[in-house]
Amino acid sequence: MLRTTRSWWVVVWLLMLGSAIAEDDPHYQLPSVDQHPCNRACVEGEHMTCYYKFTIEKYFAMGKACYDCPRNLTDCYREDCVSLDGKARPITTVNRRIPGPSVEVCLGDKIVVDVENMMADDSTSIHWHGHHQVRSPYMDGVPFVTQCPIQPLSVFRYTMHADNQGTLFWHAHTGVQKADGLFGAFIVRVPDSVNLHRDLYDDDLSEHIITVTDWTHQSSMDKYISHVQGRGTNKGDVFLVNGQGRFYNNTQRLTDTPLAVFKVQKGRRYRFRLINSGVMNCPTEMYIDKHNVTYISSDGYDFDPVVADSLVSYAGERWDFVLNANQEVGNYWIRFAGLMDCDQRFTSAHQVAVLHYEGAPELEPKEPVGYALHPKHTMQVNPLNVKITEPNTISVPNLLATNKTRDSLLLSEQPDIQVVLSYDFNPVDHPGYHKTPLYGFKQVNSTYKKYTPQFNYVTFKWPHSPLMSQYKDIPKDLYCSSQDLSSCKREYCECANIINVPLNSNVELILIDKGKTYNANHPFHLHGYAFRVVGMDRLGQNTKVHVVKSLDESGKLVRNLENPPYKDTVTVPDGGYTILRFHANNPGYWLFHCHIEYHVEEGMVVAFKIGEHEEFPPTPVNFPKCGDFLSDGTLPNKPDGADTATEKPTKSDKGPDDETKKNDEKPKETSNNMIFNLADLEEISNLDPEKMKNFMNIDPK
Repeated sequence: MLRTTRSWWVVVWLLMLGSAIAEDDPHYQLPSVDQHPCNRACVEGEHMTCYYKFTIEKYFAMGKACYDCPRNLTDCYREDCVSLDGKARPITTVNRRIPGPSVEVCLGDKIVVDVENMMADDSTSIHWHGHHQVRSPYMDGVPFVTQCPIQPLSVFRYTMHADNQGTLFWHAHTGVQKADGLFGAFIVRVPDSVNLHRDLYDDDLSEHIITVTDWTHQSSMDKYISHVQGRGTNKGDVFLVNGQGRFYNNTQRLTDTPLAVFKVQKGRRYRFRLINSGVMNCPTEMYIDKHNVTYISSDGYDFDPVVADSLVSYAGERWDFVLNANQEVGNYWIRFAGLMDCDQRFTSAHQVAVLHYEGAPELEPKEPVGYALHPKHTMQVNPLNVKITEPNTISVPNLLATNKTRDSLLLSEQPDIQVVLSYDFNPVDHPGYHKTPLYGFKQVNSTYKKYTPQFNYVTFKWPHSPLMSQYKDIPKDLYCSSQDLSSCKREYCECANIINVPLNSNVELILIDKGKTYNANHPFHLHGYAFRVVGMDRLGQNTKVHVVKSLDESGKLVRNLENPPYKDTVTVPDGGYTILRFHANNPGYWLFHCHIEYHVEEGMVVAFKIGEHEEFPPTPVNFPKCGDFLSDGTLPNKPDGADTATEKPTKSDKGPDDETKKNDEKPKETSNNMIFNLADLEEISNLDPEKMKNFMNIDPK
């Protein structure tokens, strides 16, 4: 934590008396970084099995564990203290931390994560965002698509191989739990010999992972319900950087909790990894005072380096950049400012972190902080809602993949399958927040009108059993293919919107943001794949589907078919389009959805079914099952001669040994949870018993 300038007069006075600041001074303390043995230098051909234990529980920010934080800054760094921006509120955590523990491994490692749900009143699941789950689609972490939700007080084991590299992250995929703190970094590194950008930087450190998220001072479900049923807003109050920050009312600082600090040494080049774990419609602009940076990768895929002073990232995206510590030794602000629903029209949400050069005084930068003081960019990567030819910007389709291998089939003129998904906020009676004739969309005033975000006028209806493992238990009439959707432009429609794609097809997906209702912005994420971003542009403040189709038929939708970049999360300009292509070679059900928490909660989702069920990997042994129980109301008949509850039970003439023998003969029941037998731990881990005890909080004996 860096003190304010005024606070440091005390330190100056102590120095004048001959005192010195200890290296572990609490005012400048960094949060501890996981020293898991799998977080190592990667060597070709050397792989490990990496075990993690995630305990999910309801918790409280600025609670009793924080003692006198921030008045006593040392208390802010106590174990289990979650200080955030200094505002107390209920939260949900993994291992009592926000962000949760980082998973940092090498390409090819086996990853085993036991997720223990200690929430007494809620189920959960964890999605491994950006990990393609090749051969392990059941581990993708989507309730009722790839697994049953993890029930309260139970454990689910995620097992996967780190098959694709880069900056990924993990987060809850149940309800809006991610918005309460269930997220963390997931990094897959590679040996230097196969790292295409290794010569661009000197250091790739865990301490330089930046996780940014918009944050509210109300628990996520309370805020969501107040928004859809009452007068509550859907705007973020502030941003957090690695779970730290302060709350500002524009330029007025209202709290004094620690800021995130990133240390560098002059003359060295550092790889930073930025993860946007955003919640609301709040694209995030980042700017580092007096530093241009070199962007080299997004969503785990390298592109040819580009230099800029500003980046806009959207919820679910990850961006890697190289910072050359070539400025004067000092302290510099890393500034984050919210756009769209977090801009100056609404909450002016922003945050700062500190870039600290070794040898500089432990003072905060002198430059003022405030939303209106965010510098203007000279070159910006991934800009918000602009035409692709906008000066001083670099849109995603203008980036070039570093791997120049020509994908002749995927990048041919005609794909095997073309899917068009248009979307907007539609004036229909979503049953979650409107009910005709009581308080239908057309009956309430504008304060209470809530538009419904939909793909092709349809809301996704979740099944009650997982599509992957229990497809035979799902009623046929749940699927959109069985329904008449002709009236959906006028009235609310919901069904399981499944897009069937033959295995090994080349798919082109055209996303069209009609932009009629709001000037909004939606980031979309595809599970199980990375796609090539071959086109993107803004046509105007709004557009129509037939206009985009007409432009396509006349050859006026520009496509970059020469080394377009790979991504798994991408935005669409408001009133514009984005064109994606992917090779459907990973069988399973894969979700495609808006990554704004409220929108996926409201059903802005489709699912791609890649291949047929017989082409899927087999369901894991003893995989949990779930679904409806619909009794006909008939009670079982009482067997003849059965005792009633009022009769005195008879005494058994069997001895204890007979009962034991009888129990031993019974078939053993299997658990509904994917859980380790502790005796097997040594078999799946490279750790010695003492290290296992330290990292797993159990006694391996």
